[in-house]
Amino acid sequence: MKRFNLLGLFLLIGAAAFAQAKWVVNKPHARIAFTVSHLALSDVDGNFRKFDATLTSSKPDFSDAVFEVNIDAASVNTDNDSRDNDLRSDHFLEVTKYPNITFVSKGVTKTGDKTFKLNGDLTIHGVTKPVTLDMVITGVSKSMQTQKPIAGFRITGAIDRTDFGVGHLPAAIVGDKVELRAVGEFDQE
Repeated sequence: MKRFNLLGLFLLIGAAAFAQAKWVVNKPHARIAFTVSHLALSDVDGNFRKFDATLTSSKPDFSDAVFEVNIDAASVNTDNDSRDNDLRSDHFLEVTKYPNITFVSKGVTKTGDKTFKLNGDLTIHGVTKPVTLDMVITGVSKSMQTQKPIAGFRITGAIDRTDFGVGHLPAAIVGDKVELRAVGEFDQE
């Protein structure tokens, strides 16, 4: 009897591992962006041009999804070379000392049919803090080229840049609140 139970347990574990799917971001159909206020008069939009992202999930509704994102901090882009160089410098991101911005999700809480709260650890400027972001599954389909599953996500939220030690300018010059937006398609491997 014990032999059958052990065999059943190994088969169950093997089936669960097989059901785990890995998904990789389709970079031409993805963007990681931010907005911060300037002089409390206008907003400055920016994005990161270089990043990698994966997710793993064994459930079709992605309620167990685990996201891992790695951003090249030096790829910051606000369409202004002078400002971008300042953002890369010791005044803000210190990209030579802290070349990567990372996010690793720790849990997903379903809030609606296709909406979730995404909890995880965000590391910027060498500082790691827990964050909660809003996630929407924008759709699931099949790739026209590969016929493999693809899924779209929109993730939004806000952080306080001073929590991560980014920039020492007062909020009247550069806002403390940074709005985050990430959209993208993921291809199942």
